[in-house]
Amino acid sequence: MKYYLTTPIYYVNSTPHLGHIYATSAADTIRRFRRMQGYEAILTTGTDEHGQNVERAAKAVGKTAQQFADVVTAEWRRQWDALGIQYDRFVRTSDPVHHETVRWLFERCRERGYIYKGSYTGQYCFNCELYVNDAQPGDPCPDCKRPTETVTEENYFFKLSAFQDQLLELYERDPDFIRPETRRNEVASFVKSGLQDLSITRTSIQWGIPVPVEGKHVFYVWFDALTAYITGVKNEDRWPADLHLIGKEIVRFHAVYWPAFLLAAGLPLPKRIFAHGWILFEQDKMSKSRGNVVRAEPIQKVVGIDGMRYFLFREIVFGQDGSFSYDALVGRYNSDLANGLGNLSSRTLTMIGKYCQGILPGTFDAGIGNLAAQVIEQTVQCYEKLEFSKALEAMWSLQAAVDKFIVENKPWELAEKGDPESRARLDRTLATAAEALRVVAVLLHPMLPDSTAKIWRQLGQVSPLEGERIDQLVWGGLATGQRIGKTEA
Repeated sequence: MKYYLTTPIYYVNSTPHLGHIYATSAADTIRRFRRMQGYEAILTTGTDEHGQNVERAAKAVGKTAQQFADVVTAEWRRQWDALGIQYDRFVRTSDPVHHETVRWLFERCRERGYIYKGSYTGQYCFNCELYVNDAQPGDPCPDCKRPTETVTEENYFFKLSAFQDQLLELYERDPDFIRPETRRNEVASFVKSGLQDLSITRTSIQWGIPVPVEGKHVFYVWFDALTAYITGVKNEDRWPADLHLIGKEIVRFHAVYWPAFLLAAGLPLPKRIFAHGWILFEQDKMSKSRGNVVRAEPIQKVVGIDGMRYFLFREIVFGQDGSFSYDALVGRYNSDLANGLGNLSSRTLTMIGKYCQGILPGTFDAGIGNLAAQVIEQTVQCYEKLEFSKALEAMWSLQAAVDKFIVENKPWELAEKGDPESRARLDRTLATAAEALRVVAVLLHPMLPDSTAKIWRQLGQVSPLEGERIDQLVWGGLATGQRIGKTEA
């Protein structure tokens, strides 16, 4: 079974901040989850390196555009590796292989009559690399609010207007094509208001992929960048993508322009586009211009990669905007991880070491087992729907039930009594707690890979945790009689 998902192709005007890490960690989680279902899951990410902004930024620091892109792209890759992001393809839009794919898509669209030469005079936002329809000279860009500039140039146009009815029919026929529903409604409303043909080349800039036509045309950034999703798996029989994971600010490009390009080229459409919300810091979207960018590495040094991932997935409903604060991060870490999962793991394994000579005891409690079966089903369903916060709620309900179970049975008192009945209750209590840890470790692994791997080793499990099958997870699978590993915090 194959599964293909993508992050956005990130623009190299800056290095990653917490918003980028949120999106990419979500993609990493989905990839891990699908692999634990038995899929051959492939994740493509990469960098969008062309355009006027990169030319300007490179000139400002005395570098060529390619040199500037090389430096910034290397930092993106370094951070993904440092944060444990598992990706399979990294596409750079400056790569010659990608250039070939973009030209191939252009020729397919042109052969089918959807591209023509024209000229355009209008307002252009150089920051967003976007023509602003119906704007007057000096009007602000609707996205970034910076002043637009008047531009006249010869372009090649894509007949976007020809796809209005097909796109609306697509949204109606397949409501899951764009998620969440609020984004689908926004996109449908935009398309219903009327689509105008789209300029897909530029002659006013040099840093871009040359178009196979006469003159000095280079490809417009969105025709270039979106095609990277095909470049990532070209000649691998993996297209179409099962999921494009993007930020809500670029949903129009992915849910209107991209499917139109593919329809024009006679290519299959992606199966699903999911637009997540923004992470707000002090009530504003993070951006370099506002000076409110939160970086991941200082957070990682304090609470670790998993602590940061847990906060983002638990605190923010995926698909909606969410707020970040350092106080909330520390509060979640202490209450849910250190004093919650960490404490349950530490005391369960410590008691097994103390009262059972480090050997996992036998029988499991049926009541906790019934709850665990429900939690397994709920968690898998939540992963399928990208409801990460609800998945964590379900897992933590099992943890809370086990905490209560331990308190009610008081294993420390049962160990002192020493009679056969007390011994049986002690073994059942600790075995049940250990089995619950096993179940939680498997379910939680896609989101918190490092912490769950530590719990797994401490439970004495020798098979790799990432090789466990979530879709085959059942209560009672812990191999009793096995020696646990060294207990650590």
